[in-house]
Amino acid sequence: MSAAPGGPAGTLAEALAARTVVLDGGLATHLQTRGHDLSGELWSASLLTDDPGAVRDAHADYLRAGAEVLVTASYQASVAGFAHAGLDGATALGLVARSVLLAREACEDTGVQAWVAGSVGPYGAVLAGGQEYTGDYVDPAWTDGPTLTVPALRAFHRERMEALAGAGADVLACETVPAATEVEALLLAAGDVGVPVWLSLTTVVDEDGVVRTRRGEEAADAFAMARGVSGVVAVGVNCCDPAGVGAAVEVAAAASGLPVVVYPNSGETWDAAARGWVGEPDLDLGAVDGWVTGGARLVGGCCRVGPDQVAQLARHLGG
Repeated sequence: MSAAPGGPAGTLAEALAARTVVLDGGLATHLQTRGHDLSGELWSASLLTDDPGAVRDAHADYLRAGAEVLVTASYQASVAGFAHAGLDGATALGLVARSVLLAREACEDTGVQAWVAGSVGPYGAVLAGGQEYTGDYVDPAWTDGPTLTVPALRAFHRERMEALAGAGADVLACETVPAATEVEALLLAAGDVGVPVWLSLTTVVDEDGVVRTRRGEEAADAFAMARGVSGVVAVGVNCCDPAGVGAAVEVAAAASGLPVVVYPNSGETWDAAARGWVGEPDLDLGAVDGWVTGGARLVGGCCRVGPDQVAQLARHLGG
C-alpha cells in the first residue's frame, strides 16, 4: 500500500524496518488539557460532530512536536456508539471517515508529513464503562449483555475498518486490546479489509513477572497470533504502566518476530471516584533506550502524554 497524498514517502512498514519512528501522544487527554469536556460516552469522538477543528488543531500540536504518525479520533467511534447519540449508520461511518480527513488537514496546515493511523478501539470502548481494561465481554460468565464471540467481534470491527481504509488511512491502529479473543477477531477483520495494521494490547505484569492481557492470558500467546500474518506491521502495547513496557517489548518481539509498537500512559492513574488523575508522571526517557534495544520501532505515548513529552521523545530518538 503506497502512502496517501501528503504522507511521507514509502510505507510505515518500510520505515520501521529502517529506524525508530515517533508516534504521537494521547489525543483525548490533550484535548482535555485544551479545555474540552470529553466526559460523555463518545469521549474524543464527540468532537467529530461538535468541534472537528479542535481535533485538527490537537493533531497539529503533535506534528509540531515531532510526531511522524497521527492516530485518529476514532477510538470510541462506531455505528453502535453513535447510534446511542441518535445518529444513523451512514452518518456514523461518515464521521469515522472524517477522523482521517482531519488528520490529513493537520498535515496540510502545518506542512509536516505524517502517516495517518486509523484508530480501531476495542469493543469495550463502545460500552464506555472501562471494559477495555477487563475484556469481560468475551467471558461466557458476563451478565451485562451477550458474550462477544470471534465472528461477532470480527463483523463489528470490519465495518469501522472499512470506513477508515476507504478514507485513506495509511495503517489501522488496533489498540488497547484486552483479550486474545478480540486479537483473533481483529486479525481476521484486517484480512477482510486488506490494509496494514498494528496490533497493540493493554497489558499488566503479574507478581511472577509474566506479561498478561487484561483478561489474564499470557500476552505471548496473543502476540504469537500475529506471527506470519500478512499486513501486520507491528505488535506491542499501549495504555499501560510504563514500568511494564520493557518486559512487554521483549515478549512481543520474541513471540511475533515483528517490530514492536509501544505507547504507554504517563505513569499517572485515573481515580474514577475523584474524576481525576493521581500520582506523578513516570515516562523515563532513559528507559526508552532499553525499549528500542529490545525491538521497539514505533514509540509514543497514550493517556496524559502530551506534545511536550512527545517533543522530548523525538529529540531523544533523533527524530
